[in-house]
Amino acid sequence: MATIFSKIIAGEIPSYKVAENEQFYAFLDINPLAKGHTLVVPKKEVDYIFDLPDDELAQMHVFAKSVAKAIEKCIPCQRIGVAVLGLEVPHAHIHLVPINSETDMIFSNPKLKLTEQEFKDIASSIFQAWKKI
Repeated sequence: MATIFSKIIAGEIPSYKVAENEQFYAFLDINPLAKGHTLVVPKKEVDYIFDLPDDELAQMHVFAKSVAKAIEKCIPCQRIGVAVLGLEVPHAHIHLVPINSETDMIFSNPKLKLTEQEFKDIASSIFQAWKKI
């Protein structure tokens, strides 16, 4: 059975896409810790990130780096935090979270409540920045 992320990649479930290439898809987390909180997933359905072949894992991180650079251009922050938890959805993914302190990466923190328009505006600005990288 396809994961929720596979359904998002296939367009069966809507998402706020910020970047995409042949192998990877990046979209805004709908329960974000911060504006611009993005998930990067391989299009190939793999449960555990460290089960990806070495070359694909490396390519995923390079893709995530390009997305992080785009987020930095759009969201005021000191850094982009990176987390791989891997227990929420059985599909490998990387969280990219704009942060100003380490406590911004505590996943039990309250999540932001953004409007659909805010999500669309953030996704569009990151996507436009990513296309220029």
